Amino acid sequence: MTVWKTSMRNFFAHKGRMALSAVAVLLSVAFVCGTLVFTDTMNTTFDKLFAATSADVTVSPKNAKVDDTPESGKPESLPASVVDRAAKADGVKKAEGTVSSMAVTVVDSHNKNMGSETGAPTIAGNWTQNELRSMEITSGHAPRGPTEVMVDADTADRHHLKIGDELRTIAVTGDVRARISGIAAFKVTNPGAAIVYLDTATAQQKLLGRTGVFTQVSVTAEPGFSDTQLKRNVATALGGSATYKLQTQKEAAAANKDSMGSFLDVMKYAMLGFAGIAFLVGIFLIVNTFSMLVAQRTREIGLMRAIGSSRKQVNRSVLLEAVLLGIVGSILGVAAGVGLAVGLMKVMGAVGMELSTQDLTIAWTTPVVGLALGIIVTVLAAYIPARRAGKVSPMAALRDAGTPADAKSGWIRAGIGLVLTGGGVAALWTTTRADEASEGSLFLGVGVVLTLIGFIVIGPLLASVVVRALSAVVLRFFGPVGRLAERNALRNPRRTGATGAALMIGLALVACLSVVGSSMVASATDELDKSVGADFIVQSPTGALIVPQAAKALESAPGIEHVTNYKSIGAKLTGPDGSTTDEHVTAADPTYQQDLRRKIVAGDLSAAYGENAMSVGNEYATAHGIKVGDTITVAFRVGDTAKLKVAAITSDDTTVDQGAMYLSTATAERYVPADRMPKNVIMFAKAQDGKEKEAYAALKSSLAEYPQYKVQNQADFKQDLKDQIGQLLNVVYGLLALAIIVAVLGVVNTLALSVVERTREIGLMRAIGLSRRQLRRMIRLESVVIALFGALLGLGLGMGWGTSAQKLLALEGLGVLEIPWPTIITVFVASAFVGLFAALVPAFRAGRMNVLNAIATDG
Repeated sequence: MTVWKTSMRNFFAHKGRMALSAVAVLLSVAFVCGTLVFTDTMNTTFDKLFAATSADVTVSPKNAKVDDTPESGKPESLPASVVDRAAKADGVKKAEGTVSSMAVTVVDSHNKNMGSETGAPTIAGNWTQNELRSMEITSGHAPRGPTEVMVDADTADRHHLKIGDELRTIAVTGDVRARISGIAAFKVTNPGAAIVYLDTATAQQKLLGRTGVFTQVSVTAEPGFSDTQLKRNVATALGGSATYKLQTQKEAAAANKDSMGSFLDVMKYAMLGFAGIAFLVGIFLIVNTFSMLVAQRTREIGLMRAIGSSRKQVNRSVLLEAVLLGIVGSILGVAAGVGLAVGLMKVMGAVGMELSTQDLTIAWTTPVVGLALGIIVTVLAAYIPARRAGKVSPMAALRDAGTPADAKSGWIRAGIGLVLTGGGVAALWTTTRADEASEGSLFLGVGVVLTLIGFIVIGPLLASVVVRALSAVVLRFFGPVGRLAERNALRNPRRTGATGAALMIGLALVACLSVVGSSMVASATDELDKSVGADFIVQSPTGALIVPQAAKALESAPGIEHVTNYKSIGAKLTGPDGSTTDEHVTAADPTYQQDLRRKIVAGDLSAAYGENAMSVGNEYATAHGIKVGDTITVAFRVGDTAKLKVAAITSDDTTVDQGAMYLSTATAERYVPADRMPKNVIMFAKAQDGKEKEAYAALKSSLAEYPQYKVQNQADFKQDLKDQIGQLLNVVYGLLALAIIVAVLGVVNTLALSVVERTREIGLMRAIGLSRRQLRRMIRLESVVIALFGALLGLGLGMGWGTSAQKLLALEGLGVLEIPWPTIITVFVASAFVGLFAALVPAFRAGRMNVLNAIATDG
C-alpha cells in the first residue's frame, strides 16, 4: 500500500510532466483503435449489403466469378430455360432471371461519368422483385421500355440527377440512351457503387448481346424451407450442380465478401503498421520522460532507500507510475480512436465511399487491444528507468540531483551498437549484390532492422560526434548563447540520442520511400524513352475495357498513320517438356513492333505475328527449355486449342510488357469466336509525320463521347505516372505524420523536463547577466540542433535503405537510381523549424522563471 501511495503521489505531483507522454500513448492507441473500428465498420457495411442483395438461392454459370470482369466485356450467361426449371423445384416460391454487368460506363447528358471515383463499380442490370430486398423506389417507377432507366438515389444525389434527365449506358454491345423514370434508394448503406436499371429485354440485348439469357437466377423459398433444402431441391431440378453454380444466401454473401477481403486486409494492416511505428516512437518519449524523472528525483529516491525502501519497492513504484500513465493514455486513446474512425468515415464520404455511422462497429476486442497495447508498451518503455531507479543508493541523498553516467555500460552499449550497425550495413550491401529479388528482399529486411536498431543503440555516441559537427555549422553564428546550447545538447548524449532517434525513425521512412518513388518514376521514364515508339496511348484509368465503338472512333481519327489493338487472352500453355501453366497471351496487330521496341534474344519478332506463330519471354523459355522453332499448345480459355510455333524469344529485362507472349490478332481470331474475343485493354497510335499536334487533337475529339478513356502522349503518360506515385507517397507521408508528431512531442517533453532539471543553473545564469531573450534563444537553438541531429540520421539512414531497395527494383527492370535532393533538403530544413516549434513552450516557461526562486531550488 505504501508503494501504491508513493506512486500515486509522484504521478500527480508530476502530472504536467506526464501529460506529453500520455498524449503519445493516446495518439498511438487512437490510431490502432481507429483502424480496427473503421475496418470493422466497413466489414459490417458490406456484410449487410451482401446479405440484403443475395437471394435465398442463387444459380449462376459454373465459371462465373464475383470480382471477374470478362475479357469480352460480356458476363457469363445461362439460358432463360433455367428459370423455368428452377421454378418447378419443390419449395420454390419464385424464380427470377437476373441480368447484371460491371463492364459498363454511365454518363449524363453533359458526357460526365456518373461512376464512383473511389474504385467502386458501376453496375447495370434489370429490375426484379429480388431487388426489393435491398432497395425501394422512392420516386417515379421502374423502367418499362428501352427509353427508360432507373438510377440509385445515392448516385442521383451525388450528381444532381432528377426524373426526366437523360443517361447513356455504354457497353461493349452498344450505347443505351434513356431518360430517368425512377429513383430507388438502398435500405442498407451503399458504399459507393453507381447502379442503373434497364428493362429486362434491353438489359439482355445491350449487356449480354442477345435476349433469352440471364447472368443469374434468383430463387425465393416458400415458408418452411431452409436455404440449404432449397439449394438441394433446385440442384435436383437442374439435373445436378455440375453444370451450374448454386449458392445459398450465406454462401453468396461470403463469396462477395471474400472478393473484398484482400482490399480490406491490405488497408487494415497497412494502417496498423503505421500505428506500430507511432508506438515505437512513443517508446522513446516514455523512456526519456521516466529517465529524466528518475534523475531529478535521485535525492528523493536516495532518502527513500535510506529510510528502508528496498530496490524492488523503488522499482515497483516507478512501474506503477507507468501503469497509471498507460491506463490514462489508453482510455483516452480508445475514445479518440472511435472519433478518428468517425472522422475517416466522413472523409471517405466526401470522396464518394458512403459509410453510415449507424453501422459503426466497436467490437469488444477493440478497447481490450487498445488498453493492453497502451499499458504494456508504456510499462516496457519505463522498465529500464525503473531498474535504474532501483539501483540508486542511500548515499545519493547526499548528492545533487542527477545520476552519474555509467561509463562501462556506455562503452558496452557503443560496442553493441557498432556490431548491429555493421551487420545491418553488410546485409544492405549484400542486397545490392543479389541476383534474385526474393533473395535480396530477405537481406534488405534484415539490413533495415539491424541498422535501425544499431542507430538507436549507438545514438549517444553519434550524438557526441554529429551534434558537435552541426553546432560548428549552425550554432557558431550565435556566439556564447550558441556554445551554451551546444553544451546543453551534449550534456546528456543518451537523452539527446533517444530524442533524436524518435524523429529519425519517421524521417528515415520518408527518405527511403522518396528515393524508391523517385527511382521508380525515373526508371519508368527512361524505359519509356528507350522502348515506346507510339506517339499516343489510349486506356482507362480504372482498367475498363475499350468498347468497340470507341475503338472504331479512334481508328477513324484523321492524321493517324496506324492504330494498334492490344488484347489479353487467358490460356493454358503446354510446352515441349509437357508442363502446363496458366498464362495470358497478348494478341496485337503487327504494328505493335513499332509501338514497343523489344530486345530480341533469339528469332525474329515480326515472324511471331505470322500465321500460327507466337513469341515467349526468355524467363519462360529458360524455365521450360523452349527454343525458336518449338511448338507450344495454347488452349484458349474462351476458344479452341491451337498449336503455335515459337518464332521469337524476347528479353524480360524490361518493365514494359515484362514476360509478355505475343501473337497476331488474326491468329487469335482463328481460334476464339468473335462474340467471345476479348476487347482491347489498351490501344496505341502513331501520328503521320509532322501531324502530331493535329493527331493528338483528333484522337481526343474522337473520344469526346467516351469520358472513361484518356488519350495521352508520352509526356502525359510520364506525368500521370509521376502523379500516381506522388499521390501514393503523399498518403504514406500523411500516415507517417503521426509518428513525426509523436517525435516532436518527444522533443518538447525532453526540453521541458530539461528546463526543470536545470532550474538552479538557469537562475544563476540569469543572475550573472543572461537576458530572457538570450535564455529563450539558447533553448530554441538546443531544440534545433537536436531536431537536425535526428533529421540527419534519419535522412542518411533512409537514403541508404532506399538505395538498397532500388537495387532490388533494378532486377525487375527499374534500373535508374534517383535521389530526390529537393525533397531531402526540404525535409532537413523543415526539421529546423520543427525544432523551433518544439521549443516555444519550454523556452517561454524558462524565460518566465523567477531568478531568486530558481537559485533557491533544491537540486
